[in-house]
Amino acid sequence: MSLISEKSPKDCASKKASKKLYLYLTTLLLTLISVIFIIWLILHPSKPHFSLREADINQLNLSLGPSLLNSSIQITLQSHNPNTKVGIYYDDFLLYASYKGQKITPEASIFPFYQDHHETNLLSASLVGIQLPVGPSFVYEVQRDQGAGRLALSLKGMGQLRWKVGSWVSGRYRFIVNCVAIMPLGPTIPSLPLSSRQSSQCSTSM
Repeated sequence: MSLISEKSPKDCASKKASKKLYLYLTTLLLTLISVIFIIWLILHPSKPHFSLREADINQLNLSLGPSLLNSSIQITLQSHNPNTKVGIYYDDFLLYASYKGQKITPEASIFPFYQDHHETNLLSASLVGIQLPVGPSFVYEVQRDQGAGRLALSLKGMGQLRWKVGSWVSGRYRFIVNCVAIMPLGPTIPSLPLSSRQSSQCSTSM
């Protein structure tokens, strides 16, 4: 004897309703993704522009032997939002100085801020390091720069930002800023303070 199984009309109707709901939700999701992608392509936010306006080295000397460095550096950055319809929230922004690949100040934090369309802001930071360990090549590199008559200081920034379009705000994106300040360096130590007043463009990567 064989068993005969028949589906009730209610089961068929329930499956059809589930299939329609699935297709509707899938279509809605794909439409939403397409709209967001099209808006992104139209707006396509450009990364912010940074330039180094001023840099002053007020202290840069070794203490307790040739391995611990005291430093005091004041910098002013210019930040510009090149976008016409996109604002920028800067949630985190840390800056520090390095010399010949060696970090010579701790990280200093810029207070979070919002930058409107085509807005330009000046950002100042005081970078102070007390007895930071440096490698044995530090003195040698400074002496080489003294012979060349100039010192190249690297200023680096890192942080997270969000794009704002109307009332919509994106997720967080990481960005990195690299600047270089070239300063005249005298033949004797100390020859401080050292200053750079020539504005130089920084590179920004995301």
